[in-house]
Amino acid sequence: MISFLLFPSFLFSGISPKASFSSTPNNTYVPKKALSSVDQEKLGARNLLYQINGTNSSLFSSNMRILDAFDDEYGGVIVDSERLPANPNVFTSMLRFSVSHWKAKEKKGIWLKLPVEKSDLVPVAVKVGFEYHHAERGYVMLTYWLPEGRSMLPSNASHQVGVGGFVINDKSEVLVVQEKYCAPAFVGLWKIPTGFIVESEEIFTGAVREVKEETGIDTEFLEVVAFRHVHNVAFEKSDLFFICMLKPLSTQIMVDDHEIQAAKWMPLVEFVQQPLIQEDCMFKKVIDICIARLGRRYCGLSVHQLASRFDGKISSLYYNVVDSKNIYCIGN
Repeated sequence: MISFLLFPSFLFSGISPKASFSSTPNNTYVPKKALSSVDQEKLGARNLLYQINGTNSSLFSSNMRILDAFDDEYGGVIVDSERLPANPNVFTSMLRFSVSHWKAKEKKGIWLKLPVEKSDLVPVAVKVGFEYHHAERGYVMLTYWLPEGRSMLPSNASHQVGVGGFVINDKSEVLVVQEKYCAPAFVGLWKIPTGFIVESEEIFTGAVREVKEETGIDTEFLEVVAFRHVHNVAFEKSDLFFICMLKPLSTQIMVDDHEIQAAKWMPLVEFVQQPLIQEDCMFKKVIDICIARLGRRYCGLSVHQLASRFDGKISSLYYNVVDSKNIYCIGN
């Protein structure tokens, strides 16, 4: 099971310092003059003199330092997870001092990524005021919103993304499977191969991969013919499920016995006539759409690789291409 993430890329890749931003009354972030580096701030903090009992004393020990961190592009701070102190007592002092320092600097949010080998620091951060944001196999991410009022930090991933492959051959046979583990109501149901996309995987490549893993059949992606959106599924997350039409490139089935009980090529008529499909309006509608696409009475969404100046990345844009002369889909 995989969730697709809606966070800034800096949370999962190499972190680099960026220009600082300030917010306007309408919560629009605008650039401002670059701040001094964290190292300069730490150096200045070490040299501050505090008045105690009427005397000036330099009291900044190794425990009274700012945690290594970078400014993010939204006026917040990203703590360097690779340079965290190992001692919980030292971490506690440095974290409290850092929070006070960043609050005085009018920073927005703090992102604190704690790797699993330093999980003993999680209770410390929670006591200071950090909240859980999300967790992966090797780390937990915590956040702290410094200004008064509602947090403007992006929420945790809200969706998981699934794919289904509708594969039909020249004999009007559909590639179907019976799952080894399923709800009692679906025992005996022949269904299209389905699964979840993995991290950084395209929808169209995920559909091809799932069909290959479950049945051994090689396919070529043609179109997304429909997608479903439903809420409060696994762990109260929403679910996006894309039905993809695929062209078979091979015929010999090799079943994945870890997940699949059986697989076969099934005549389309028999597939449609299954009671569970006929009695379920969602199943039936999906099959009706696929049949309409086979008859060229419906246009799905083919994938197109395009570059955007907005983020400088190649993206997959799904849309249909129609020949206006005969109203037929051109596809790829």
